[in-house]
Amino acid sequence: MSASPADTGAEVDVYRAVPKGEIKGGLIVIHEIWGLVDHIKDVADRFAAAGYVAYAPDILSKAGITPQAGKELSELISHPDEKVRVAAQPRFRELMAPAHDPAYGAWALEALSTVVDDLAGQPGVDGRIGVVGYCFGGSYSFGLAATDARIRAAVPYYGAPPEQVSVAKINCPVLAIYGEDDDRLISGLPEVTKRLQDAGVDFTSKVYPDAGHAFFNDKSSNYRAEAAADAWRLTLDFLASNLGSIN
Repeated sequence: MSASPADTGAEVDVYRAVPKGEIKGGLIVIHEIWGLVDHIKDVADRFAAAGYVAYAPDILSKAGITPQAGKELSELISHPDEKVRVAAQPRFRELMAPAHDPAYGAWALEALSTVVDDLAGQPGVDGRIGVVGYCFGGSYSFGLAATDARIRAAVPYYGAPPEQVSVAKINCPVLAIYGEDDDRLISGLPEVTKRLQDAGVDFTSKVYPDAGHAFFNDKSSNYRAEAAADAWRLTLDFLASNLGSIN
């Protein structure tokens, strides 16, 4: 496969990974709150190896969280020394504040749709477009599915639909993946499930025992190899089922 930065005209950088052989469709891969770090590029490469043109846009640098800043902050927040973790909290809150601005959220969804514009024009994609996101990106996976009708499958990992989007506008199947020990999201999952089912969305959730937030991230102390491997298989099966035919 080839992988390179791509300029979509959306005022964002995009990491682009392309299969060497048969193309099964295209994917928008949305990063965690740490931004477009190497882990997400690795995930895009894995999707490309599985047959998908994978675009991983950097939508947090616009809010001041560059990949380098995200990497450094992630290391501090997960540091084994509690004093280091506590000392990093004010910096964490300061950096994350702009990403909670509704104006930023509107910009991010518009930017993501512009990235879809570019992906849709790539050879072999043929309208077969899905979105997969993690943490922050999980929430934006719901958001993109609700605001861009070209999305035909959505797989949010440990995310919840943003309040500012109408889930009734999601017209594709959604597979949401969680770790059982992710208390905040698990406690809210019944409400999320009801909200989506009441809106008529084809929604399925998978909860992994003995796993928490970011369990899929093999660079995280929360990584759980067995759950991550099964979630990867489940994700590929879901994408194959819903992106398998050409429009």
